[in-house]
Amino acid sequence: MPENRTDFVTIALMPSGRRGAVPKGTNLLEAARHLGVELESICAGRQTCGKCQVIVEEGHFPKHGLTSAASHLTPVDGREAKYLAEHALPHGRRLACACEVVGDLLLVVPEESQARKQIIAKVATDRVIDVQPAVRQVYVEVEAATLESHGSDWGRLQRALAEQWQIKDATIDPLALLDLQPALAKGKHALTVTLWQDREVLRVQPGYSEGAFGLAVDVGSTTVVVHLCDLRTGKVLATESAMNPQVRYGEDLMSRVSYVMMHPDGVERMHRAIISTLNDLSRRAAQAAAISTADIMDVVLVGNPVMHHLLLGLSPVELGGAPFALAVHQSLDLKARDLGLKLNPCARVHVLPCIAGHVGADNVAVQLAEAPHAQDELMLVVDVGTNAEIVLGNREQVLCCSSPTGPAFEGAQITHGQRAAPGAIERVRIDPVTWEPRFKLIGMDDWIEPASLSSPLRRETKGEDLRATGICGSGIIEAVAELYLAGIIDRDGRFAENGPERSARVRFNGRTGEYVLADAEYTSSGKPIVVTQADVRAIQLAKAALYAGVKLLMQARGVEKVDRIVLAGAFGSYIDPKHAMVLGLIPDCELEKVTAVGNAAGDGARIALLNRAARLEAARIAENAIHVQTAVAANFQAEFVAAIAIPHATDPFPHLADILPQTFAGDGKAGRRSQRRHARLAQAA
Repeated sequence: MPENRTDFVTIALMPSGRRGAVPKGTNLLEAARHLGVELESICAGRQTCGKCQVIVEEGHFPKHGLTSAASHLTPVDGREAKYLAEHALPHGRRLACACEVVGDLLLVVPEESQARKQIIAKVATDRVIDVQPAVRQVYVEVEAATLESHGSDWGRLQRALAEQWQIKDATIDPLALLDLQPALAKGKHALTVTLWQDREVLRVQPGYSEGAFGLAVDVGSTTVVVHLCDLRTGKVLATESAMNPQVRYGEDLMSRVSYVMMHPDGVERMHRAIISTLNDLSRRAAQAAAISTADIMDVVLVGNPVMHHLLLGLSPVELGGAPFALAVHQSLDLKARDLGLKLNPCARVHVLPCIAGHVGADNVAVQLAEAPHAQDELMLVVDVGTNAEIVLGNREQVLCCSSPTGPAFEGAQITHGQRAAPGAIERVRIDPVTWEPRFKLIGMDDWIEPASLSSPLRRETKGEDLRATGICGSGIIEAVAELYLAGIIDRDGRFAENGPERSARVRFNGRTGEYVLADAEYTSSGKPIVVTQADVRAIQLAKAALYAGVKLLMQARGVEKVDRIVLAGAFGSYIDPKHAMVLGLIPDCELEKVTAVGNAAGDGARIALLNRAARLEAARIAENAIHVQTAVAANFQAEFVAAIAIPHATDPFPHLADILPQTFAGDGKAGRRSQRRHARLAQAA
């Protein structure tokens, strides 16, 4: 890195979310590495391999506080110009090794350029599904035309469907009609007909043919996943996932709403971005399954309301403030071509219904998969993400709400936070006596003990030592919980002022403390990875928002405890139940009854794809669920303030009695001071 420079610029790198200042004139490849983002560079920066490609996003990005432009990199010249001339790179791409930073930048690092690829764990789970899809194939033999008959080929096909399959009054997609006469001629009047809901012909193929496939799609704020399924057998043939490209416009939902408010073309840009990603994922899934995208005939889409609207090309601005009005809440049946999806031209798309302004189709899909409405036990389902969606209920009644947790749980707004990728710290343990840490990195099986590091960090990974690159969401949750259990921070989240006397790992800048989790010599950047006071505060605020939402549902239902807790979502699968409860992310419950179910929203989409009756059930779920509006609830602020404490200012946690420190900040004068501090913190947030 250049020395003695006082002129700094800001760089934000997506999809990792890493952001920081670097001296003006820094080589972009070195700048990315300085910020903890490793780019592929086989040629060691000689501008010959072309692996270190980046994309410059142009415009003003309030979320990151910067204005990005292609001119904020030095011009193309020399070897880079030669490489670009010889290789037809997509417009806007630059080689990071060949340019220097001269202004603020928002950069997208394509997946192929990431040395450590993002890990998006949204695999399909094993579920029993009655396979009765909305799209199916039938074989028919059509009467040949004669001089005496005056009917049409389409009329004869209608008659054959009615006589041979009891399918009456079917219609045909205009594009499928174009193929009818050629298919009849080639098949000698025998056809395989692909039908939607036994009402519309989507495809005609000569003779006997097999192969109708569908996509179950979960469009999350941060990640997107598609499951390619055989509509005849229900088998998952391929699963593909990617970071949501909209993160470049804002990491959380309100940031994207704000982007639309400030940019007239904001909806169109984000709509195009997500459709492009879905087309790419569909193509990759089809290649993995060795089929053509033309064989994909049906799609089920789910997402939260903001993602739902942007996917449909609708403005989400009304979702940015009360009364949080949806443009449409009912389920939708559309043509894939009308959305710009490059599948079979006649493919259908079913979008599950939304419940309310911030409880969307993804929540309906979660309920479809986990079925709290069919349980005797009182079940709490928490889909943890940038916007947590919460369900509480059983067969008597189901309530739901959303809670704006923000991106802290995914590593954003954390000093050394990052999304899940090899090298990220994902598990943390701290000795309560010595205050020395142990941690695990994604990509390694062994626990690492910085006080006595030996072989684990020297394990070869793609020819390199795997070293700590940052802290992902599960790691920061465990780190804060372990800091509390060890007594390094108190219930208010403040670092113990006697920390430096006990351990050099606790450092203070004035009265602001931090904990050194990984020493410099064991990190990829050569700098210590720390957990700061600001990091602890960010996690406290995020978990308080979620817990407050849970409490509002429990109060509305008139209960003080739950029987079972389900953690949904890819991130929920990695959360350790004990640490989540110690932190106060979830209420007290038997630890054995806290389970992670993975991507329940994606599973719900898959159920709706493979069973058309489930689509009707989803509509009933959305209609019957009682929505609790947290944003305007009179007692939300009080519950939020109380939930900032670790694990909570007043709520008991009897199942953690043998684990929690024997202190209680809610008692006496100390408790009142704690409540006042939390109120100030909440007001600032």
